[in-house]
Amino acid sequence: MSGGVDSAVAAARAAVAGHEVTGVHLALSRNPQSFRTGARGCCTIEDSRDARRAADVIGIPFYVWDMAERFHADVVDDFVAEYAAGRTPNPCLRCNEKIKFAAVLDKARALGFDAVCTGHYARIVDRPDGGRELHRAVDPAKDQSYVLGVLDAEQLARSLFPLGDTLKTDVRAEAERLGLASVADKPDSHDVCFIADGDTRRFLAERLGTAPGKIVDGDGQVLGEHQGAYGYTIGQRKGLRIGDPAGDGRPRYVLDISPVDNTVTVGTAEELSVDALDAAHVRWCGPTGGEAFGCSVQLRAHGAPVGSEARYDESAGTVNLSFAASVRGIAPGQTAVLYDGTRVIGSATITATRRATAGASAVAGA
Repeated sequence: MSGGVDSAVAAARAAVAGHEVTGVHLALSRNPQSFRTGARGCCTIEDSRDARRAADVIGIPFYVWDMAERFHADVVDDFVAEYAAGRTPNPCLRCNEKIKFAAVLDKARALGFDAVCTGHYARIVDRPDGGRELHRAVDPAKDQSYVLGVLDAEQLARSLFPLGDTLKTDVRAEAERLGLASVADKPDSHDVCFIADGDTRRFLAERLGTAPGKIVDGDGQVLGEHQGAYGYTIGQRKGLRIGDPAGDGRPRYVLDISPVDNTVTVGTAEELSVDALDAAHVRWCGPTGGEAFGCSVQLRAHGAPVGSEARYDESAGTVNLSFAASVRGIAPGQTAVLYDGTRVIGSATITATRRATAGASAVAGA
């Protein structure tokens, strides 16, 4: 129970369904006295109090589990290390993979619980053979199947997502009816929960220090300087501080980040286009199509899926994806989640991309 409306209503629904429910709030901050700034966080003192009040209304036991050290090691340190290596991580996926459905589930099972229930917007469908499938939520605007794509079949078998068939507006109305006044109208958390003010560049600079380097174009011409390549990501347009646009008047975007020589390369929007990628750290939610199969791929939490052909190399633990239409702004470190219709097939971490052929059409923001 994060202290928000979704997990509170999920807990209430689980209790009404007849499950023996215990509310758990995760203390993930090393500074437990910290208070929320805006509505970005989900693990502050204020949030734990909101979660406790909701548990009291529902009539279930409530505990706070301190997982600050595990969270810092598996999510925060990983986030910093990935940026330092020139990659763009997604900490929400890493938190689901390492904390909520690994550390929490392991502890829960050791204590005799059967499953972890959360307020994520996704659906679980039981197959005739007894297996389970992860599907997109009914509410497309709130669908969170992408950030759950890191779950494997065993974790999925011990997960409950009671809100997957409900619109967010109806969840808030249900909270009001249940008397969950402390969370019914509470704003959603957003962005990176451990960066309260949303300033990722400042957060990284405090941990990695300044590291001046060059900003160059594709010909190697120096256009400006930066104070740390980690402060940039593929596809970035704003904050480059390189003065004039390209010779044709068009804006420039980050095309490549090289931690080896601390160089950021920029170019045109067309140069961002890629039509294939390689990915590793493959995790399957359920059955795949074998070594080669068609699928749709989502490359950002709220991105549009794009048709793709997948080739899986089991011995190497990698997957290659070739897109039906080129996409833009895809960075190593991001996660590709594979779908068969609404069903999540699995996920993999992008290791490399290949540029689209000159003149190819592209879809933005995949």
